[in-house]
Amino acid sequence: MNINLKDKNALVCGSTKGIGYAIAMQLAKCGANVTLMARNGELLKRIVRDLDTSMGQKHDFLVADFAVPAQVKEAIEQKAQVHYIYHILVNNSGGPAAGLAIDAKEEEFLNAFNSHVISSHHLVQSVYTGMKQAGYGRIINIISTSVKIPLRGLGVSNTIRGAMGNYSKTLANELAPFKITVNNVLPGATATDRLKQIIDNKAQKQQHSIDEVSNEMISEIPMGRFAEPNEIAFAVAFLASEFAAYITGINVPVDGGRTGNL
Repeated sequence: MNINLKDKNALVCGSTKGIGYAIAMQLAKCGANVTLMARNGELLKRIVRDLDTSMGQKHDFLVADFAVPAQVKEAIEQKAQVHYIYHILVNNSGGPAAGLAIDAKEEEFLNAFNSHVISSHHLVQSVYTGMKQAGYGRIINIISTSVKIPLRGLGVSNTIRGAMGNYSKTLANELAPFKITVNNVLPGATATDRLKQIIDNKAQKQQHSIDEVSNEMISEIPMGRFAEPNEIAFAVAFLASEFAAYITGINVPVDGGRTGNL
């Protein structure tokens, strides 16, 4: 199979680093016109110039902080005003801070819900009409394997990821008649800044070395290593393609086999 996304327009959130950055790069390599979306405008200006243009792609960016849903709504509505159609939407936002659910403050849950569910909902509402018109829509949410099995020490994240998972399944059923698919990619432990933060936090709390914590995490992964961000991006590129037209409402773990159920 040759994944060709030429003439498809993709909006990739959280795309200045880590998994989001890798996804933006991969979709551009496949021929898509990519809109980056994140809060750091100066960094977005630099990254947009690095995207592949070998198939005549045109790329741009939108500036918004996912912790402020009103910013996200305003930014995407600017595109809607010029009748720009997105065929692919990749919802991706940095995860909540580590910690036990029992210790979490009310605002931690509310802030995480706004960043993940509400901001994603604004984007979906803005793009799905264009997808219906085009007869082609791919909504892909980057969540976490905690949708299937909660992860220790990530209480707020586990809670909000679960909400996002059920939101996605609901949307998949509602939008399927319009040739719009909605799927979730569930990254396992991936070599990103967020993973480094999680490891550092565990090391401090357990009074262990960073290497000890890293090795303990790796020992739980059958493939014996952390994922690379581009490995998550490959799964997204497939789900964004024509080859995934009959796949909707599912979770796709990309975790090296770590999750303990199917």
